[in-house]
Amino acid sequence: MKKGVLYFLILALCLGLLNGCGGKIQEGKTTITFQTWNPADYGPDSPIYQIIDSFEKENPDIHVEYVFTKSVAYQEHMRVELIDGDGPDVYGISSGSSAFDTFRIFEEDITPFCERAWGEEWKEKFLDSCLESVSDAKGRIYGLPLGQTYAGYMWADVDMLKQYGCEVPANYLDMKKTCQTLRENGQMPLAIGAKDSWMNLDMWMSIAADCDKDALYDAIEGKASFESEPIIESFRIWQDCFTSGVFQDKATKMPIYDTINDMFQRDGKIPMITNGSWAMNMYTVSDERTRAVVDREGADHDVFLIDWNGDGKIAPVTANPDVVLCMNPESTQKEAAFRFMDYLVNEGQDLLVNQYLEYMPSRADMELNVQGLSEDGQKNLNVIIENGKNNVAGPRGIKYEDLSLAVCNELKELAIGKITPEEAASQIEKISKETIR
Repeated sequence: MKKGVLYFLILALCLGLLNGCGGKIQEGKTTITFQTWNPADYGPDSPIYQIIDSFEKENPDIHVEYVFTKSVAYQEHMRVELIDGDGPDVYGISSGSSAFDTFRIFEEDITPFCERAWGEEWKEKFLDSCLESVSDAKGRIYGLPLGQTYAGYMWADVDMLKQYGCEVPANYLDMKKTCQTLRENGQMPLAIGAKDSWMNLDMWMSIAADCDKDALYDAIEGKASFESEPIIESFRIWQDCFTSGVFQDKATKMPIYDTINDMFQRDGKIPMITNGSWAMNMYTVSDERTRAVVDREGADHDVFLIDWNGDGKIAPVTANPDVVLCMNPESTQKEAAFRFMDYLVNEGQDLLVNQYLEYMPSRADMELNVQGLSEDGQKNLNVIIENGKNNVAGPRGIKYEDLSLAVCNELKELAIGKITPEEAASQIEKISKETIR
C-alpha cells in the first residue's frame, strides 16, 4: 500500500473516532448538540439563535449544534433517540408531565456541576418551587429550570366581546351565558385545543383545584381517592363545558397550536381561548400578523380566571418549570455541555423573559424588567405576576406516567360523552391504586 493512501486511511479513521456520538471536536472547537421543542423556532430571528450566537462569541472553543423539534410527539421522539444512543448532549424536557421522572436514566446528576459553577449556596439561585420539580428524594438535581409557566388561564379579546354585548366572564354561570350569546351570533364560544392532552389536563386541574385543591393533590399522591365528591364535581364541570356549548363544536379535533392559537392571536377572529402564561409572548413576537392584531389601535386583551364551582373564589393556577434542561449521561463533552446550560439559565433566561416573555422567571435572583410592553401587555403581565405570588394551587401536571395517561384518557372520554363523571373517577382510581409513588 502506498504511503499516501495509508496516511489518508489513518487520518480518516482518526476523524471518524473524533466524530463519534456524544460530542465532536472539529477545527479546534468542541461541538455539543442541543435539542428542544421550546423556546419556539420562529426562524432566524428566534431568541434561541441570539443566545447561541452570544454564547459562542463568549466561548469560542465551543460550537452549539441546535436541533429544533416540534412539540407534537417530542417526548416519544427524544425517548427513541436516547435509547438508540443518538441523543443530544443537552436537551429540553417538560417537568409538567411524567416525562422528566421517566427519563431519569437519560439524565445526568448535575449537582456537582452546579456546586462547582455557583458555590455551596447555589440552590438559593432558583425559586424553591422550581428546584422541587427537578430534584429527587435525596436532593439530587437532574435538570435546570429554564423559566416557569402558569397554567389554567383563559384569554379574551375584550373589544370583540363588547361587539356582542358581552363582558369577560367572572364565573361559570357568566361563561355559559356569554358562550350562548356568542353562538347565537354565529361566533365561536370559548375555544380550547382539546385535541392536545396537555391542554385538557391544564384546564381540568385548574377546575379541580377550584373545587378543592387538597382533594386534587392528595388524590394525585395516593393519599385520597379520585372518587371523592370534589373530584367528581370537577369532572361534571369539565364534561358540561362540552355538552352545554361552552367549548366549541368538534373541540377534541382541534389542537391549540397552530389552529386555536392562530385564530385568536394571528387572525383576531375569535373572542376567547384557553392558554397559559406563555401566551404573553404575543406582545413580543415579530410575526406581522400577530402584531397587526395585538398592536391595533385600542387593542384590549384580558388574561383571566373564573370561579368554576360557584363558591365566590376564582380558580387558582398551577405552576411548573416549562422547559427543564437535561444533560445526556452518554455525552463525552459534559463540561462544555454544562457551560452552555449555565449560560441558558442565566444570560439566556434574561433574554427569554425580559425581552420575549417566553416564560416567567425560575431564578430567585432574576429581576423581572420587561422592556417595551404596551399598556395592554403590562396590564396582563401584572395579573400573571400577582397570581404567581398569591394564587398557585400546586404543581402543573401529574408526574406519574400511568396516572397522567389515565386522567388524560378519561378527560377525552368525558369530552365526547362516552362515560359519566362517576365512571371516570372510578377508572382513574383503579390506576391510582396500582401507581408506584
